[in-house]
Amino acid sequence: MGDTALILVVVTALAFDFTNGFHDTANAMAASIATKALRPKAAVAVAALLNLTGAFLSLSVAATIASGLVNTHLITLPVVFAGLAGGIAWNLATWYLGIPSSSSHALIGGVIGSTLAAAGTDAVKWHGLVQKVVIPAVLAPVVAVLIAALGTFLIYRISRGVRPETRDRGLRLGQVGAASMMSLAHGTNDAQKTMGVITLALIANGSLAAGATSPFWVVVACAVALALGTYCGGWRIIHTLGKGLVTIEPPQGLAADSSSAATILLSSHFGYSLSTTHVASGSIVGSGLGSRDGRVRWGVARRMATAWLLTLPAAGLVGAGCYAMVHGIGGTAGVVVGFAVLVAGSAALFARSRRAPVGHRDLHAEPAGPDAPTPAPSTTETPVAA
Repeated sequence: MGDTALILVVVTALAFDFTNGFHDTANAMAASIATKALRPKAAVAVAALLNLTGAFLSLSVAATIASGLVNTHLITLPVVFAGLAGGIAWNLATWYLGIPSSSSHALIGGVIGSTLAAAGTDAVKWHGLVQKVVIPAVLAPVVAVLIAALGTFLIYRISRGVRPETRDRGLRLGQVGAASMMSLAHGTNDAQKTMGVITLALIANGSLAAGATSPFWVVVACAVALALGTYCGGWRIIHTLGKGLVTIEPPQGLAADSSSAATILLSSHFGYSLSTTHVASGSIVGSGLGSRDGRVRWGVARRMATAWLLTLPAAGLVGAGCYAMVHGIGGTAGVVVGFAVLVAGSAALFARSRRAPVGHRDLHAEPAGPDAPTPAPSTTETPVAA
């Protein structure tokens, strides 16, 4: 297959990386924005810079994606392209709905689905999938909930004799540091997933030997794409995590961000392709459970959990369907047509989102609906209209 197909696959991979950035900005900065430790624009700028930096710190996760989940000798460029299409479609759909779902699992689901459609079950390394993806997906949010709940309880306990204004001012400063570490952790984990997919495409094209590590230009390109996407800010999802799940106070924000950063950095060290969304959401739930009123909007949490369960199979179905279309047309022409359909669909969804835009000025508005918090009773009389 010609260079045109390879170029389109690389462009599509970087486009996925960009959607990963604005989809997952909320993971690092939602709590800091909710507590007003950082202003929205400053928060996404800090997150973008640290995502860029974190992408250069490790390549363990990239190696897992490139060779730990599928048999590379059975993978072709149409397979890689179709997998990316599945990941992008799920990312954009959940962004539009404001649901914090996993970009990592969307990508992995898309690649697994297209691989199954192309080469059958023998092409998937099921042990690697279970060990490196499924088990961490189950354990990580549970660990994050427990750490954040304990951390929140301890912070409230230790600071119970301090005036709330003084306490919150100091905790906001600490939260900036914790959120920054979270952004760095996100860069070490998420940028590498796209590095691994591009490396897989280069191996499939014969440009790299099987088992090769990501070339430096791939590392740079993925780091920049992730940072640019982060800077654009996924305001819809930031609003859901920052206001829709738990009303976050500074003690909760510090505990949630610290818990997330520690969990993700540890997983990156061991090469686990962890979902930063699962970890960040789990930490925020834990911060709600560990707070004084223990309030979590479980209706929102249930919708998120449903999306998590659907991510791998839904992205896999899109990946498999896209491969069937590309393969049916055949050759480079199939990839070109698939790319055109993907661009057209993405543009249509973006245009639809402009009908009810969510911007950074909307982030401190409380959510409406049955899961909205009950307003605190007023301490002053309100005149009754005649």
